[in-house]
Amino acid sequence: QVQLVESGGGLVQAGGSLRLSCAASEPTFSYPMGWFRQAPGKEREFVAVISWSGTSTFYEDSVKGRFTISKGNAKNTVYLQMNSLKPEDTAVYYCAADPEGDYTRRNDYRYWGQGTQVTVSS
Repeated sequence: QVQLVESGGGLVQAGGSLRLSCAASEPTFSYPMGWFRQAPGKEREFVAVISWSGTSTFYEDSVKGRFTISKGNAKNTVYLQMNSLKPEDTAVYYCAADPEGDYTRRNDYRYWGQGTQVTVSS
């Protein structure tokens, strides 16, 4: 069973930056990978997705221009560079992989990480 392991969360002031990383346990893992987030009391929502090759990306409207998703050279790693962070970005961020249909639907993803907390103070 493939495992996804996230890292890079933390506490940052508004306007600051963080970089999240997610690595799949299988070196040859090569699937579309995405990031979701879940704030307290809210549904888990789509943030961004990247194709298996790393050449195509798609973002949720509220993070466009501030967040950048990318893949590592080995293709089993995905990053989320988050700039100009806002308090409303505070959430647990989850890495996901191998969507079977709609890339923005959480239920379509086969693999999930354990999540990493991002807290943005005002």
